Amino acid sequence: MAQRARAASVTWGEGAGAQQRRIGRGLAILLGAGPTSDHAQAAHLATKLAALRIFPDPARPGSFNLSLTDVGGEALVVSQFTLYADTSRGRRPGFTTAADPADAQPLVDHFVKTLTAQGVRTQAGSFGAHMLVEIENDGPVTIVLSTDDWPTRV
Repeated sequence: MAQRARAASVTWGEGAGAQQRRIGRGLAILLGAGPTSDHAQAAHLATKLAALRIFPDPARPGSFNLSLTDVGGEALVVSQFTLYADTSRGRRPGFTTAADPADAQPLVDHFVKTLTAQGVRTQAGSFGAHMLVEIENDGPVTIVLSTDDWPTRV
């Protein structure tokens, strides 16, 4: 899931060990990996997000005509296994459809490297950490992308 942002940040850790990453105008990307996710899919999504035309074009008011790379935007990537929550039964979500962390972390790293290789200044949270994410959603514009076959209506 990508949110067009005026600014975004992610913070983790406590006290002297606390860390923070922040971006200005760009995309806040909440990234989940499933059990069949692979490096090719991660690279495809990163490349697509860099070129996705979801930023306004001053020359064409009211249109989404520019991409993240067109506007020189930044990206904040936060791994989020909860995107794979199964809420079909009961009141407590299950997460068995999310990728195993040992498999997911290299995919998130590959996604970040691919996005950076597209010329996007990219910051990332800490995989597996409890993080505080702040997003100043611009629009609001939120786009759900998936390599799985499913309707993108939430």
